[in-house]
Amino acid sequence: MKHIAIGQAGGPTAVLNATLAGFVRALNQKCSLTFIMNGYEGLVKEYFLHADDDVISRVIAHEKVPGAALGAGRYPLSEEQMVQSVRTLRKFQIDTLVFIGGNGTMEALAKIKAEADRQSYPLQTLGLPKTVDNDLGGTDHSPGFGSAAKYVAQVTRDMGRDILAMNNFEQVRILETMGRNAGWLAAASGLLKEHAEDGPHFIGLPEKPLNPDFLFNQISESVKCYGAALIVVSEGVRWEKGNRVIRDQVNGRPILGGISQAIEQTIRDNMGVMVRSELLGMNQRSCAAAVSPTDFHEAVQVGKVGARWLFDGASDVMVALQRAGGPDYAIDFSPVSSQTVVQKGERQLPDKFLNDLNAYNEWLRPLVGERLPVYPPPLQGRQNNGHIRIGSQQK
Repeated sequence: MKHIAIGQAGGPTAVLNATLAGFVRALNQKCSLTFIMNGYEGLVKEYFLHADDDVISRVIAHEKVPGAALGAGRYPLSEEQMVQSVRTLRKFQIDTLVFIGGNGTMEALAKIKAEADRQSYPLQTLGLPKTVDNDLGGTDHSPGFGSAAKYVAQVTRDMGRDILAMNNFEQVRILETMGRNAGWLAAASGLLKEHAEDGPHFIGLPEKPLNPDFLFNQISESVKCYGAALIVVSEGVRWEKGNRVIRDQVNGRPILGGISQAIEQTIRDNMGVMVRSELLGMNQRSCAAAVSPTDFHEAVQVGKVGARWLFDGASDVMVALQRAGGPDYAIDFSPVSSQTVVQKGERQLPDKFLNDLNAYNEWLRPLVGERLPVYPPPLQGRQNNGHIRIGSQQK
């Protein structure tokens, strides 16, 4: 009988537990199952939980709960810990290792597999994708992103109406989203923009360094036309002649956050308008109310498909989601090698989306799920062409 160990790693999402529940249900008592608590740290320190009937029912009860039921977090593995991890798997007679995670998780899983091969330990490995940044290579998108994108799109539209209501007091607001090196999430802020007056009026992405003069011009134009400007920037945005804003470091990993405050200060110093910055924060990845039906369904399916593949002998692969051909949205699940995922690195927005936000929105819309209610045109402001600017180009 197989002995499978599964863990969750990296930052959680609103549907991370849905993948776990789908995986556990699909096993249907076909194997011995062990849960790894607190991600790779749990693997190193042997924080294991045997999956008896009570534990399994408690895990499945978290299917629609955000966060990580097993605990996740970031824990960089040293070479020595890689070696010890394989020895631990051997000690507990675990022959299959599964992790749900993003880029760092898949890279660590590939290294553990390579170390097991070096130790001549027959270890089967499988990666199940998740990320709110959508920067995982080898897959069209990852579970977690659709719900985060839905949250960002809704919040941006609502913040736009809020600042229009307050434009005799506050003229500029800057919203900062997640997205270290890729702008998928920030770009989603424009999905629900139906009217020229609505925000966002400018989107700053990591893929395009930010020119301050161009930004000032776009703000001035929006304030002149509508009385207010709503700006959205990804946390990984940097000035054309500057670096990204690093708030802190944990275990050598830079913690981004604060570019919106830097932009706020620059606007305050140069434009003479009332400006405020807001971090959208961890709500982007933890808001159960914003879960996309499509995202939830695909998260569960990823777990089910991965479980089935294990019994078909798949190893050293990640479950990837690829769009099927045809006019209607549909997804095929295909195996992509762990090495391919690692080699592709962090996936940025391609030029076809950077240069055409409408094309991006059409790609994104099915992931967000059902069409959200349309707002009527605002009474404040005057009409213009309603373009959104990205970086230094007009779209």
